[in-house]
Amino acid sequence: MQLLLTSIGLTNKKITDNLLAMLPKKPKDCSVLVVAFTRNEREELFRDETRKILKKLGFGSVSDFNLTDKKFSGKQKFDVVYVCGGNTFYILDRMRKTGIDEFIKKSVLDEDVVYVGASAGSIIAGPDISIAGWGSTGDANDTKLKDLTGLQFVDFTLYPHYESKLKKEVEAFRQSVSCHVIEITDDQAVYADDLGYRMIK
Repeated sequence: MQLLLTSIGLTNKKITDNLLAMLPKKPKDCSVLVVAFTRNEREELFRDETRKILKKLGFGSVSDFNLTDKKFSGKQKFDVVYVCGGNTFYILDRMRKTGIDEFIKKSVLDEDVVYVGASAGSIIAGPDISIAGWGSTGDANDTKLKDLTGLQFVDFTLYPHYESKLKKEVEAFRQSVSCHVIEITDDQAVYADDLGYRMIK
């Protein structure tokens, strides 16, 4: 299992270098599935920018799945699954309803597919997503999602988009949960595998 958990994606050379080092073969021989929930132009723009960056890095095949679709029926094997950001509650809810959550879990745990998360995509990789609705910058749980269990790839919770002005909010959340909490800025990321994790900054 290998994960690259970011705030806003592949923002700098250190993060992209780590991704390239995680690949089982050369980028041109690798396929990527970009998972996004594109309800508006802003979310579409982020997905499109993600695709452009992946293409620029030399990936041979970049496909995408929109979580607004009813079901995920893909049977193709990918080398990388990239889950974009947005409202974490909506994304997790749609992942379950489309069935792509089970596809991702099987791919990452059983087939050694590399998982890349951006913002919500990184939060969802953890034990639960309760941090997504925390504090002044939290997402609204408009879907009324009750089961906040994440994909449980890692045993820590990630707090993306960290800034020093949010320190008190993060500390308050840290005191309210039993799991480890890691905050990262938009220029940082976390690499995780079966042996543990390390910061990329």
